[in-house]
Amino acid sequence: MDLHVVGPLASPAERAGIESVVGPREPGLGGHASRGGHAARGRRDLLLPALHAVQARVGWISQPALNEICRRLTIPPAEAYGVASFYALFSLASRPPVVAHVCDDIACLARGADQLCADLERTLGPAGTPSADGRTTWLRSPCLGLCERAPAALVTVAGEEPRTFAIAPATTARVAAELSDAAIDISRADRWPSAPIPQAGDPALRLLARVGRVDPASLDAYRAAGGYEALGRAFELGPEVVIRELLASKLVGRGGAAFPAGRKWEAVAAAPEHPHYLVCNADESEPGTFKDRVLMEEDPFAIVEAMTIAGVTTGCERGYLYLRAEYPLAAARLTHAIAEARAQGLLGPDVMGRGVAFDIEIRRGAGAYICGEETALFNSIEGKRGEPRNKPPFPVQVGLFGKPTVVNNVETLANVPLIILGGGEAYARIGTEGSTGPKLFCLSGNVTRPGLYEVEFGATLRQLMDLAGGVEGGRALQAVLLGGAAGTFVGPDQLDMPLTFEGTRAAGATLGSGVIMVFDEAIDLPAIVLRIAAFFRHESCGQCVPCRVGTVRQEELLRRLVAGRPNGSRADELRLFDEIAQAMRDASICGLGQTAASAVGSALHGGLAG
Repeated sequence: MDLHVVGPLASPAERAGIESVVGPREPGLGGHASRGGHAARGRRDLLLPALHAVQARVGWISQPALNEICRRLTIPPAEAYGVASFYALFSLASRPPVVAHVCDDIACLARGADQLCADLERTLGPAGTPSADGRTTWLRSPCLGLCERAPAALVTVAGEEPRTFAIAPATTARVAAELSDAAIDISRADRWPSAPIPQAGDPALRLLARVGRVDPASLDAYRAAGGYEALGRAFELGPEVVIRELLASKLVGRGGAAFPAGRKWEAVAAAPEHPHYLVCNADESEPGTFKDRVLMEEDPFAIVEAMTIAGVTTGCERGYLYLRAEYPLAAARLTHAIAEARAQGLLGPDVMGRGVAFDIEIRRGAGAYICGEETALFNSIEGKRGEPRNKPPFPVQVGLFGKPTVVNNVETLANVPLIILGGGEAYARIGTEGSTGPKLFCLSGNVTRPGLYEVEFGATLRQLMDLAGGVEGGRALQAVLLGGAAGTFVGPDQLDMPLTFEGTRAAGATLGSGVIMVFDEAIDLPAIVLRIAAFFRHESCGQCVPCRVGTVRQEELLRRLVAGRPNGSRADELRLFDEIAQAMRDASICGLGQTAASAVGSALHGGLAG
């Protein structure tokens, strides 16, 4: 049956945006899609890029534009609306083309984001209020991944030449000035500030060895610094030996789940069904985390090379790099790196002249924390709502497009060339028996030198904080948040905790994604904990009842305690909280619900909130 979409037609600007993704209509087809039936439906994975294209052209997604996308891709309007309304960065209501997204999440909150937003309200009006000429507005935003330069803002400018730039650290005057400049279309160069790497130049660095030292835009510079030696070595060793080295290295995922990477590669390589897919999970949305952003911005060819090694080893001919939309500089540098690698025969139908095909495509998210969960990410790429799938089956069996899929995050892949060149056993000798290799940690909050740090597993929390200069201004330490919003609060008495998977587990904490967020004695910690509860309530996809309801009840309970109005005694509320947390841990479909109470619970039981 034909799909009939009725309503007004998309504007020329909207159609131009859509055609930049799906191609022009073929002549003679009237208002119908350029391809019909299975061919059009087979391109549903272009839905998210098409929505991005419209948003970038006009600043929001109108009903006529959504109708046009539905016509072109043969998608029922209700399903397309369900996707478009799922993502925080898409607007289905008219709004100005220039928007300042001002972060009010936990790292920025610790650096004055509340005062910044209050000042912006007085200066520019309440969040979402258009300027007098209707060209600009500002909005509150979850974490932008700029935690080391908090408070931060991200300005998006829609138009024929859309652009995005950061203001970090942000002030009221800077936000107002940048909005004014952007509104009158002043041309600007790349305005993204350089990533602070306090250890830059240290010869002991491995993962960050090239950062700040090698031009991230030059393939020649990357190769002169040892780039692509690992890919050549991987071809010499062959897939079976590469996987054996990866298993010997004991490398586990660096995104928080800590699953052995070698086992994933081994399972997909052996899977009889084809094609196989590789996905690099670069949807780094955990508040306080920015390590993957730095790697992608400052060493993009290394990520492309590592993905290529993973692809040719596991029999994947195509890789997808799923990148959060709040990282425009990473997108630009990775796009350039992929194009350069392809031009030099390092990607494409004949990688390095070895008769093996592999290529990479970047797909951008649109502001949904849940899409960091691997199966939600698959649904997002496929043009569906970014909701997690039940497991089993697992991605190595039934993953992207229903095929065997390897999923690794950026930092995990960045370790692969080290293993190929140095050998798995040598890599396993770095760190500890249960936590091997180097590890990246994101230090932010009230610390003297916030930034990205690399140490071997086994360094203590105190040693990391000392590297960062300790608590800013010599003030007393109140607490440290390990692992981000899904992590754990620890007190000053736990600074000698070894930062390993086994060490944090023994202390009832977690490494998570490598967040170390420091809060001094002046911070209103209950407000921080409330922001974490609000974050999970907002970011729950709503698919399963334990998470959808539990995150709401958790926030309500916490607000009662902070306000000093508990239902019954505080002990009664804590018992209720524990029941809610247990239900979310046991019955939620994915890790969001399973960890939504972790940091909040550690704060409540540690006497840090309410």
